[in-house]
This record gives sequence, structure tokens and C-alpha cells, in this order.
Amino acid sequence: MILFFRTQSKSVIATEVNHALSDAEINKLCWLYGDATYLRNEQTLQGYYVGPRREMITPWSTNAVEITQNMSLDGILRIEEYFPVSSKEADYDPMLQRMYDGLDQTVFTVNHEPEPIKRVEDLEKFNEEEGLALSPEEMEYLHKIEKQNGRPLTDSEIFGFAQINSEHCRHKIFGGEFIIDGKVMESSLFSLIKKTTKENPGKILSAYKDNVAFAQGPEVEQFAPANQSTSDFFRVKPIESVISLKAETHNFPTTVEPFNGAATGTGGEIRDRMGGGVGSWPIAGTAVYMTAYPRLKEDDGSTPALRDWEDILPVRQWLYQTPEQILIKASNGASDFGNKFGQPLITGSLLTFEHQENGEKYAYDKVIMLAGGVGYGTKRDCLKGEPQAGNKVVVVGGDNYRIGLGGGSVSSVDTGHYSNGIELNAIQRANPEMQKRAYNLVRALVEEDNNPVVSIHDHGSAGHLNCLSELVEECGGKIDMTQLPIGDKTLSAKEIIANESQERMGLLIDEKHLDHVKKIAERERAPMYVVGETTGDAHFAFVQGDGVKPFDLDVAQMFGHSPKTIMKDETVERRYENVSYNINKVEEYLQRVLQLEAVACKDWLTNKVDRSVTGKVARQQCQGEIQLPLSDCGVVALDYRGHKGIATALGHAPQAGLASPEAGSVLSVAESLTNIVWAPLADGMDSLSLSANWMWPCRSQKGEDARLYSAVKALSDFCCAIGVNVPTGKDSLSLTQQYPNGDKIISPGTVIVTSGGEVSDVRQVVSPVLVNDKNTRLYHIDFSFDEQRLGGSAFAQSLGKIGSDVPTVKEPQYFCDCFDAVQEMIRRGWILAGHDISAGGLITTLLEMTFANAEGGLHINLHDIKGDDVIKKLFAENPGVVIQVADEHKEEVKAFLQENCIGFARIGTPSPDKRTLSIADGDWKTELDINALRDTWYKTSYLLDRKQSMNGMAKKRYQNYKKQPIEMKFNADFTGTLQQYGLDADRWKTSTPNTQHPTPKAAIIREKGTNGEREMAYALYLAGFEVKDVMMTDLITGRETLEEVNMIVFCGGFSNSDVLGSAKGWAGAFLYNPKAKQALDRFYAREDTLSLGICNGCQLMVELNLINAEHKHRAHLCHNTSKKFESSFLNLTIPQNNSVMFGSLSGNKLGIWVAHGEGRFYLPEAEDKYNIIAKYNYAEYPGNPNGSDYNVASICSADGRHLAMMPHLERSVFPWQQAWYPRERRQQEVTPWIEAFVNARKWVESKL
Repeated sequence: MILFFRTQSKSVIATEVNHALSDAEINKLCWLYGDATYLRNEQTLQGYYVGPRREMITPWSTNAVEITQNMSLDGILRIEEYFPVSSKEADYDPMLQRMYDGLDQTVFTVNHEPEPIKRVEDLEKFNEEEGLALSPEEMEYLHKIEKQNGRPLTDSEIFGFAQINSEHCRHKIFGGEFIIDGKVMESSLFSLIKKTTKENPGKILSAYKDNVAFAQGPEVEQFAPANQSTSDFFRVKPIESVISLKAETHNFPTTVEPFNGAATGTGGEIRDRMGGGVGSWPIAGTAVYMTAYPRLKEDDGSTPALRDWEDILPVRQWLYQTPEQILIKASNGASDFGNKFGQPLITGSLLTFEHQENGEKYAYDKVIMLAGGVGYGTKRDCLKGEPQAGNKVVVVGGDNYRIGLGGGSVSSVDTGHYSNGIELNAIQRANPEMQKRAYNLVRALVEEDNNPVVSIHDHGSAGHLNCLSELVEECGGKIDMTQLPIGDKTLSAKEIIANESQERMGLLIDEKHLDHVKKIAERERAPMYVVGETTGDAHFAFVQGDGVKPFDLDVAQMFGHSPKTIMKDETVERRYENVSYNINKVEEYLQRVLQLEAVACKDWLTNKVDRSVTGKVARQQCQGEIQLPLSDCGVVALDYRGHKGIATALGHAPQAGLASPEAGSVLSVAESLTNIVWAPLADGMDSLSLSANWMWPCRSQKGEDARLYSAVKALSDFCCAIGVNVPTGKDSLSLTQQYPNGDKIISPGTVIVTSGGEVSDVRQVVSPVLVNDKNTRLYHIDFSFDEQRLGGSAFAQSLGKIGSDVPTVKEPQYFCDCFDAVQEMIRRGWILAGHDISAGGLITTLLEMTFANAEGGLHINLHDIKGDDVIKKLFAENPGVVIQVADEHKEEVKAFLQENCIGFARIGTPSPDKRTLSIADGDWKTELDINALRDTWYKTSYLLDRKQSMNGMAKKRYQNYKKQPIEMKFNADFTGTLQQYGLDADRWKTSTPNTQHPTPKAAIIREKGTNGEREMAYALYLAGFEVKDVMMTDLITGRETLEEVNMIVFCGGFSNSDVLGSAKGWAGAFLYNPKAKQALDRFYAREDTLSLGICNGCQLMVELNLINAEHKHRAHLCHNTSKKFESSFLNLTIPQNNSVMFGSLSGNKLGIWVAHGEGRFYLPEAEDKYNIIAKYNYAEYPGNPNGSDYNVASICSADGRHLAMMPHLERSVFPWQQAWYPRERRQQEVTPWIEAFVNARKWVESKL
């Protein structure tokens, strides 16, 4: 039976039940659906509705059903939401939705039977019909297997073989033989890449053989619960760490369906870092987007001035989405996945490009979406174990659906080659909350003293087949298909075996550990299935319940002897017209360059992505008192002590690569390294490893394959010369888009280089923001040892050119010397600020250094920079840096650079009293208005932000961004030391239980989807609490009663993925589950307790009415006015208040992180009726990020004990966590926010 409910927003929620519900149960559902109306007498609803496809149970439904289970509602089978539309012509996403002409009792009925197993008699026909992209040589190989096995192969076997042996999965071109100009090349592309690690292994422990690369890391502290199969207290222990590095592209899926393509790309890359060795921890992400020009429009629909580079190619009949839609939706997808999973995105890049010359059309019509990141693990776990016969094969994660079928094959050919149906079927859908559950299980196993995992792999291309066969590749295995979770009962055997339903991990576990692993999985609500075992017979089979085997091959037949790929090509010299220019048009040229998406402000990307979750982010994009995205180096701490960490940065130069593939590769490496140089690396350049991701239009035109070979060889040679290894990477070699009219658009051959390495002290990372002090000097250091050249630059691009005269790094050893010199100057504390020179050239570097300041400018003289061409000096993108040095160190710096034979040029000084950039070179002079140019630079961000921020908030942001600098005001006696509060971060080394004065106990309470629990637990621990980890399943089952706990904290995140409203399902578990409700009621009935709710926890406390139960009109937390997730570091003012935690902070102005989508306080009573303990410093957006009444950020119960707060004070307790902090205080140990936690502990102590 299906019941219909109409919500207050007029949507309809269809609820499938297996029995007639009582009135009490109906009332629970009405509450859950936001005071919806039960349509008691309506079996059929008239009108048009858009909703999910019948055959696919959505992740939204899965969460909603689980919420009802937590509310003690039995028999709810499926819940889906449908939205009324005016006609059947209304827009909807056919990939995920369908149009319904009325809703009735058949809305979930699927009249489709699973297709039977096929014995394929005609391989060639099947190959074409299914879009498998098998070559003639591979077809011949399959015919041999048929003969060996004495039978036709099944559809599952052929389909699976095509996926696991696709170019996407097996990288046959990189392992193949190249014949260029008739000459056989000595090395394969793989060999060239592996050569870098062979010659310079550095700290590498694992390379080329796992989901990630691992390098030796430092000893750090692990902070985790002692026993994760039940509620238990956190403990600290030392571990020997390894650092992981990974980057992967999801180009084809993002081209076809940008949101889910980018989201699943992000999720897949995170799973790669989860699946390294026998499990590891992802910690921070990166993202790169490259598309054709978005052709932005002004508010009145006109084209902005000086954007004529967008007219080089005509607008195409885009296959799936426009470039503008792709940029918005893809970045939304990547951001949404990270936000919900709990991974901060701390650095990224953006490029838009089109060009036509010599009869060739280049553009990123087939887009590039790169997801990357860094992580860490234990050295103990960095290598996979050896499977033994009888190991259990375990799958953790979601159900199987008809999604992501044939992704490996389809992504291995030009987009547009196959029908839309085949290409859409190949796209996966994202469910980050399910992946977080799977991760929580993996995290727990890796944190145990004895990790029970033998091996682990993630599900990606080819689904179960690829993942599980990799698990058992060394010994063989048998999979029981009856144990695989099926979300769509119409799936055929082939579809069950090879679908790419995301968020799943495959593990090998020794049978003796299964019960323990199951306990953790149940606690974390991570679906876990024992689906088979290893056999030891080198055979791999999927077996149905009736004994039939739709897949039954030797492991060697699956992976071995596929024919070697031969790549034959000729060298084609391509020349591109150089740019011409006029010295009198510098300001016009600057206006052009600053509008390019690659150069312009990226606030539209950073303002919607969480950059603080984990509490370990020490450097992210936004810098300065105005918080603008200027930093190209991301840094995370490895533990909460905040010293040792990991840095990561990106580099690419595809425009230069068109003119010279060799220079393009070298410049990509150089840019990544000049971006990461600002972090003090533990062993300088020797600390670094690179990921090289190659995106190339192979076989698209004569000369492209030869260019790829030249590019890879150049990168290999350069990395070997500078002593940096490349232990990981990926290739995507079908970067061409075909259109139905026969047009073919080639994306430029591109290598994206991600660097990563150990940081010695995250507190010493140099900022790009200029220090407004006239007693300082700026120096330019050129790393390239080359003439200034404009080829491949943003300057050339803005004038519609590429140019053939591109820069490179002439002397690799000199580049190393420059890098090492900057590192040493950072270690000695000589560099006040520093920024690399890349897109936009030196003039853009100088402007960006001033943009995040409210005041001040620069006086620059270019006389000491070699050359006589001012335009080249200003706009050339030769690798280099600008550093700012205090006068007290200038002589030391000059002497040091001269001693080390490093060339440098003194170029200027700050002008604190003038808001201009004054530049001179001989007789040539100009003076530029920094504020006006900053608005030009910011405007591109505004034009894109309009497409994602509702209610005019993008315009508000554009108007106000420069008017809301961060201000801080501390108590006069605040010293920033732990000693001031009597705290000892090392107490775990010596502490023994004190029976006379027991330590106060706090519990962090989390639900599935919570992602901010660890940083909160550590803040409490540092303040002196013993901290207990409590999962909602502990309360629901009665394992935990909270009786020994003095303080509870509801943590931030996305409980239940915010399905049915933020914290609604979480609240339901407390209100309608007897044991959880009893535990909570008893806790709040006591007089000796405190509680705190942060972000999602704040939403929960308000939903449960725990703050102002006496009010007639209830408060609510609503969607942000912008209707999107807001992420920023901003100001709070603490008014005079009586709260236990914040009372002593009254009068302070402090910086803090916000990261939420539903943070707007709706407060229907008069302001004086609320105990307001924190307000946003500015009333206008974005300083007030959500539109809260009375600018409220936090409210408290009348007695001061129970506090609900949207911003994240737990991510702001250390100076290095804060995105801006007074310079003179940056080396202090703690911020004033620690005082709130100390106050709580002292209050509890007074009650014990």
C-alpha cells in the first residue's frame, strides 16, 4: 500500500508500507514530513509530477526509511518525494527523474523482469551493441578463451572483460609501444614515469601497485576511541605515519552529467585513499575544472566588456550541458560530496579555453574534472596482506542499481561516439553519506591495535567484478550472488556483477575477526555483507542461488595476455601566431587578464565548499582580513598538536603545451612546486612526490600521440633532474568530443601535476598577503633561468592568441637551488609574505598580494629585472616568486642569495597610506587603482555566483566583500598559552586516575552523517575532559545511558544527509525511540549537566526545543537566504551574557569558521526574550552568512547551561586553524575559544 502526504511546500511524499498504519504512526510521519497533511482518502492524485524513476530507490529514500526505523516505525518500505509541475513540458533530469501523469498505487511498480544470462554467439555484434570498445586483437583473444573453455562466453564475462581491460582501467597506451617517425621508442610511457621513482625513491614505500602512493611520514598522535564496537573513551597513542597522495579525473562522467560526475569522481578518489594498503585515512581534497568558455553575461544580458576571446569559436549545440552549467554543477557536485563526507577541499584550479588556428579547433568541450587529495595511514598498514584460502570476501556500502554500466569502456572513447542512452547509463550517482558510513568502519579498523583487514579495494569501474577480482587476484575466489544487496530487483546477472553503484568497498577478512567487524559495522550503520571467500584455485566465479555461474573464468584469463597496444605516429610541428601589443594599453590588458576564469577570483568556488572540517586545516584558499581566495598551497596537520603536516599544490600549463608539449610538462611541474614552496617541507624538495594526471586527445589527429610521448618524456627527464619522484597518477586519453554534425573538438593535451609532501611545522606556512609595513622590501626571484616569454600565457589567451615562444626551465639544478633557498629563508623566519608567478604574470602576483588587505598599496620599480620589454616583465609566466622581507633581514637575505648564486631583483616596497599599485621601468610609469582592479578581478566570480546563490545574495556579496574585514578583540589578560589555563596536551603520557577528584566526563554524540566529531572531541580533551564517543546506535540499543557523563555535545555534519530537513531525522530518533529518549530526558533532568550543539547539533537542539521550551512560538533553523551551503571564516561578537561557556568571553570579537546550509535562525519572539551569546559582526551578507534574525549565531538556555551554536568554535581553538589571526599572536598555542571549553570543565568540576 502507498500512502500520500502533501508537504507545506506542496510536494507529495509517497510512502510504501506493508501494513495499515495506526493514527499514532500516521502522526509520526506527518511530523517527520514537516507537518505534512495525510491525504487519507486519496489513492490517486491528478496532475503532472516530477520524481525519481520507479526502478531506482534513491539515496534520499534509503535515509528516510532508516529514519523511520530509528523512530520505532516498522513496515516502511520506501519513501520518495514528487514535485508538482504545470505541464509535461516542464524541465527535469531524465537521468534521475521521470515525468508522472498522476500518482497512484503503481508509482513504485516496475513491470520488468531481469534479463536471462546470454551465451554470446556473435562477439563482434555484442561488442558494438553494448558499446564495449573492444579492439580486433581483444576480440581474437576472447575467441581463444572460448576455445579453451569449450563454450561461448556469457554476456557477463564479455562485458566484465571489456570493463576491467578497458583503456580506462588497464592504461594500455601508457604500457604500450610507441613508434614515432618510424622509430621504436626505447621506453613505454609507464617506464618513463617509473624511472623517476627508480632514480629518486626518496621516502616512497609503495608506488604503482595500489590505489594510492605512500611515503614515509613522521611520528604523530592518533586520537581515537579505545574500543569502537561500543561507546568508549578517546585515547592518544603515537603512530608511525605514512603520507598518501592521489589524483584522478572523471572527465567523461562530468561532461555528460556534471553534478554526479564530479561528485562520484570526488567520492572515488576518496575511496582510493581509504583503500591504500589495508586501509588508510583521507584528510583533504583538491579539485580542478577545465571547460570551454562559459560566455558570461551582465545582469542586463549583455556581454561584459573586453571578453572577445570568447568569440574565437562559435557556440556549439552542446551535447549535454553548456560550459557554464558544467562549471556550476560540477563544482556543486564535488563540493557537496566533500561537505557531506567530511573532507575539506583546500586547494584547486580552474581553466577555460578555446582556440582556432591552422584549421584546428581546440576547446575543453570534453571537460576535465580532476579530484585529488592527500591522506595518511600507519606504516604498519601501508602494504596489502597476502590472501589465504578461506578468507572471507566482504562488501561494505550500498545496494546494486542499474547505474554506471560500462563506464570503463565508454570513458575510453570519444564522448559522442555512442548513443546518449549508453553514455547516460555509464554515469554513476553519488551518495556521500553512505560512503561516510563505510569510511567510519574502515577508519575504526585501521585505528585498532590489530587491524583485521587482509586486503581492501574500492568499487569503481566494473563494480563488483573489478573490485572483488582484485581482492582475490592472487588466489582465486567464489562470490555468492544471493548475498549481494539488490536495490533494483530487475537487474540481470550482468548488471549485478558490473554496475558501478558507488560508495562500496571490498575487504578480505580472516573469518575469526568477522564478528568483531560486524559489531563495528552495525554500530556505524555501515551495511556489510559477507559475499564469498577466497579459494586458492586461481579461478574466479559468481554463483547464483540455483548454482548457475554467469561469470566463471580463470583469473589469468581475465587479466592476462591482452595484446600490447602499438601507437604509431609522426612528429608534426605546429606554430601559433605570437601576440602583438602596445605599451600604452597596459591597463586594458590587465582588465582583460583579470577577467579570465583562470586568473579571476574563485570565491564562487570557495564560498560553497567546507574548508575547515576535521579541524586539521592549516592553510586553505582564503587569506587576509578580507578573506579572498589567494593561496595556491593547501596544508593540513597530521594531528591536533599542529606541528607536523602535509602540503599539497597543483600545476598545469596546457596552453604552453600546445606550442611545446615539452615546455608544457616542465611548466606544470614548476607551477606545482612554486605553489607548494611556501610550506616548510621537512626535507625540502626531497620531501616531495608528484601525481601526474595525463588528459590527451590520443588518435584524434596526426602528431597528437607523438606529442604525448614528448610531453611524458620531458616530465620524466625534468623530474629526474630535480630529484622528485612521480609514484602515482592516471591517464584519460580520449579527450575529444564528437558532435552529430560531424564536428570534432579536441581538448588540449593536458598534464595536471599534484605535489604533496611532509611539512615540518604547519604554523610557519607563508601567506601571499602583503604585510602593510613600509619598512619591508619585495624581491623577485626567477626560477626559470630563461628569457621572459609570452607564449602560452593568460595575456596571450586574453588577446585570442597562444604564441609559439613559450618559457621553460632552462637549468633544472638552478630551479632546485631557488626552491631550496626559499625553503631555507622560510625556516629562518625571513619571509613575511610570498606568492608565485603563474597565470597573469608578475603584475597579477603583485595585485593579488594587496587584494586581501583593506588598505595599503605597492610602489614597484622593474629596473632590476632583466630585459627591456615592460609587457613581458609584467605578463610573462616564467616560473618564479615574489617575497617580502623586513628591513631588519634584508642584508641577511641578500647575502644568503648571493652566497647561493641565486639571482634576485629588488622590485619595491609597500605604500601603507596609498591604495595604488605604482609601477615604473625607466621612463615608463603607471599608477593603478587597486580597489577598482580588485572589483574587476572579483566580477567574474560574481557572474558565476549568480547562478548558484538565490535571492540576490551574489550581488550582496559582490557589494559587501571588501566592506567586512575581520576584526579581533581579546580579553586583556589573554596570553594564548596552555599554561594560562593549566592545560597539558601531553597529559596522556603521565596521567593516572584520580579517585579523589574524578576527571569530568563529556560525550560527543553523533549520528550517521556526522563529520565534525573528532575535532570537537579533541577540543574537550585538551580542555581537561575525558571524552566518550557515543553513536546514536549506542543510545537506541541502550548500550549507552549517559549516566556517567557530565556534558554532552551534539556534533556537526549532515545527519541522515539532511533528508527531510537538517537534524529532523536525528530528532526523530530521540523523540520516538524509547531508550534514546529516556537517556536524553534523564540527562536534562539533572542539575549537574551541560550541553552544546554545534551546526547540525545546533539544529538538533532547536528541533528538540531544548533551549527555549518556555516560549509560545518556537524558534527554527531555516535554509540560508542564499539557498546554498555557506563556508567562510568570519567575525563573531560576544555580547554580555551569563552562559557557562561564553560568559568570560563577553566583549570579545573573535574569528570563527561557519559551514552550513540551514543556519538561519528564525526567532519569532522579541530579541530580549532570547539569551543571545554570539552575534555575527556584520548585519549584511556575507558577514551574516545565512540571514539570521538579530544577526544571531548562538543562543543559550536562560540558566546558561545549554548552548546551541551554528559556527564551529571547535575548528578555531588553535591559531593555525584560523584563516586570519593577528600576526603578533600566530605563534601562540591557543585562541580564546579554548576558554569556553575550560569554563565548561571548571563548572562541571564544581558540581562533582
